[in-house]
Amino acid sequence: KIEMFSLVQRCCCSTTFKLHKFSGARLLLHGKNKTTCLRLQRDVSLLSRFPSFNPASLYATKLQAFHTSLPFFKKKTPSDSETKKPGVLERSMESLKDAPKPALYLSLAGLIPFVSVPLAMVIQGTYYPELAFAQITYGAVTVSFLGGMRWGFALPEKSLAKPDWLNLANSTVPPIFAWQALLLKDITSGAVMLVMALGIALHYDIALLPDYPRWFKVLRVAGTVVMVLSLLATAAFKAFTEMQLSDSR
Repeated sequence: KIEMFSLVQRCCCSTTFKLHKFSGARLLLHGKNKTTCLRLQRDVSLLSRFPSFNPASLYATKLQAFHTSLPFFKKKTPSDSETKKPGVLERSMESLKDAPKPALYLSLAGLIPFVSVPLAMVIQGTYYPELAFAQITYGAVTVSFLGGMRWGFALPEKSLAKPDWLNLANSTVPPIFAWQALLLKDITSGAVMLVMALGIALHYDIALLPDYPRWFKVLRVAGTVVMVLSLLATAAFKAFTEMQLSDSR
C-alpha cells in the first residue's frame, strides 16, 4: 500500500508539472479523466487571477499602444508676414534704396542717349540715320566701359575675384562685339550686335561675379533692359519707315 501511494503521488506531481507547461487548447486536450479536467480548470482560474497573466489586460495595453484618433485638419490662417511677402519687383526696388546716390543717378543719366534717339524719331515722325549711328556708337562705348569694369573689380589685391583668364579675357569679349557693330554699315545689324554684347556683359556680371552687391545687379539688369529696348526700338522704327517709303512708291 505504501508503495502504491508513493507511485500515485509521483504521478500526480508529474501531471501537475506538465499541466502548467501546456497552454489554452492543449490543456483541455491533455488528461483523460474528470479529475484532470477539474485540476485544469482550477489551475487556469488561479492563473487568471494574477494581473500579469490576464489576457484582457494584455490586449487592452496593446490596443492603447496602437490607438490613434482621427486627425482634425484645421484650415490654417496665414499670418500677415506670409500674406504680405513682397514680390521680386518690390524687393528689387527696395534694394535700389541701398545704392549710393552718385552710382544711381549717373547710371540713370547714362540711359538718356539711348532713350532719346527713338523718342525723338517717333516725335518727329522721321528716321534719322545720323542719330541711329550715334546711338550705336554710344552703345559701343558703354559696352566697352562695362567690360573694363571687370578689370577694375578683379585687379585689387583684396578683391574676391581673381585676375585670371576667366575674368580678364572674358571682359574683352563684349568690346569686340561692340567694335564689330561699328564696322557694320547696316544700323539694324549693328543694333543686334550690340544687344548680343549687352547680354554677354550682363551674364558675366550676374553669373560669373556673384560678389557684386544686390543693388548693383538690379541696376545692371534694369539698365540693360532699357538699352536693349531702345536699340530695338530704333531698328523697328527704321524698318517701319522703309516699309512706308516702299508702299508710297
